[in-house]
Amino acid sequence: MEDRIGGEVPQKKAEVVADAINRLLTELSVKCAKEEGVRDYFHVAVVGYGSAVGSAYSGVLAGRDLVPLSEVADNPARVDERRKKVPDGAGGLVETSVAFPLWMEPVANGGTPMNRALRYAENLVRGWIERYPGGFPPIVINLTDGESTDGSPVDAASAITTQATADGAVLLFNLHVSAAGGSPITFPNSDAELPDAHARTLFGMSSVLPSHMRSYAASQGHQTGDTTRGFVYNADITSVVQFLDIGTRATELR
Repeated sequence: MEDRIGGEVPQKKAEVVADAINRLLTELSVKCAKEEGVRDYFHVAVVGYGSAVGSAYSGVLAGRDLVPLSEVADNPARVDERRKKVPDGAGGLVETSVAFPLWMEPVANGGTPMNRALRYAENLVRGWIERYPGGFPPIVINLTDGESTDGSPVDAASAITTQATADGAVLLFNLHVSAAGGSPITFPNSDAELPDAHARTLFGMSSVLPSHMRSYAASQGHQTGDTTRGFVYNADITSVVQFLDIGTRATELR
């Protein structure tokens, strides 16, 4: 995650992933905000893996695993000031300052113990299902920049996706970020055009997108079908953001 991500913007992969996750947590909080406050439509865990495997939250939430969204919204580790271009009302753009809450920091340290990380996620999923057996099935999103360094992750992935609530099977989506550049392979229907065994392994671990996610992905310009999986290979900054947006659409919140 220390390398620069592929594409035109010279930004480290760890920074791109951290920014995308922090932005996602902000957007989820806004979507779930009602007059009485943020509703706990989601419980969110952010798990980091490298030299260690565990909660990637910082600040007040450090060490916590599945956190109700209202607590997430109330407890960013800090709020940065970022520059953003917005329409000026006359057909142009003007740069302005915006608040950017952060719950996790970009970290690149150690190998890629994907097997252990997925086992960690499996335990979280199992515990959540025991508490909420009738809920929308948990969604696990695995973001990685390389092959597993602690053995094949296939069995660990299967241990996640074979669990289910009354509303369906647990979903596991995989996103691979690369420093190589080139075009991302987004939401493929098969592994026929994937470049190597690692990509095919991640594809095979990935769940088929539910119909409402396929519909939303199609509205964002992606070609989808009944066998489309929640998988992106060689992601750039844009596809990281889109992937997280599509992959966390449990339902349209009301």
